[in-house]
Amino acid sequence: MILLTGYQITEQIYSGINTAIYRGIWEQENLPVIVKTLKSEYPTLEEITRLRHEYKIRKNLRNIETIVNSYRLETHQNSVALTLEDFGGLALSKLLTTQKIKLKHFLEIAVQLAQSLGEIHQNQIIHKDIKPHNIIIHPETYQVKITDFSISSRLVRENASPSYPNLLEGTLAYISPEQTGRMNRAIDYRSDFYSLGVTFYEMLTGELPFNAIDPLELVHCHIARIAPAPHSLKPEIPEAISAIVMKLLAKTAEDRYQSADGLRFDLETCLAQLQGSGNISDFTAGNADRAGQLLIPQKLYGREAEVAALLSAFERISGVEPPQPPLAKGGLSELSQSTGEPPQPPPC
Repeated sequence: MILLTGYQITEQIYSGINTAIYRGIWEQENLPVIVKTLKSEYPTLEEITRLRHEYKIRKNLRNIETIVNSYRLETHQNSVALTLEDFGGLALSKLLTTQKIKLKHFLEIAVQLAQSLGEIHQNQIIHKDIKPHNIIIHPETYQVKITDFSISSRLVRENASPSYPNLLEGTLAYISPEQTGRMNRAIDYRSDFYSLGVTFYEMLTGELPFNAIDPLELVHCHIARIAPAPHSLKPEIPEAISAIVMKLLAKTAEDRYQSADGLRFDLETCLAQLQGSGNISDFTAGNADRAGQLLIPQKLYGREAEVAALLSAFERISGVEPPQPPLAKGGLSELSQSTGEPPQPPPC
């Protein structure tokens, strides 16, 4: 337990690598609070700056009821402590370990998450770490709020730098392909939709879309592999809901939902059908979706021949194993003029 002037700390509810989270009472206001602190006795400037950054982000979002709002940033010994509202909720990750979420409750939670993300994005903020640990749910009312804005960005678009998997911002099991920094694509608000898709997948099936242990293999899965559709793992999941999840998990941002409103419309349609008839009919996911922001597509158009030539050359040089001198690595190489014709293989 920590000693924080003006607060009565009652229990520790989370302990991570760098942070610890407590539940307590703000004595001056007689309010239940969540207290987030840094674990190190002498935290680095980067750790303190990140907590201050989170406070500033939350302060700008105080008009949004679907996020966990902040109260104060307190000085605590050699560090700082962030005090947050406590509405009696539990992390979705903890809820998933104790009970199976019914389809109706899943849709009710999903609708609220879509609304919350929409409001966050309208304020020009990318969350960048949507996952069950950062989704707080009241166990009785199923009220939902999003928390942890420590790595959130106020930029409409930003570039991720290639880095070792353990140094990437976000949580590796939930990050979008572009957030890995290995796709030469900028991060925008649609990155949150991919992470939300991973979260939905876990809520519905009880497992992650990719279960690789090696970090580099997991990065490869996010970039190149297609996860099995949820209804193929759990046949009781309606195909319409499965299609929504798979659209969120699209590898390129242009193929995902383009707005939280479009996602929310599809989820509310499913919920209305389930409540009305007990069944959910198939429909085209994203049919009512419209772009939430003006973004220039990052796809390549009209370059099919050139892309095919590059892939063909890659297959040739990677599939040949010529004699190598000691300590030499790699395959053959090719160089071709951009004539539109595929390069020819080198003579044997």
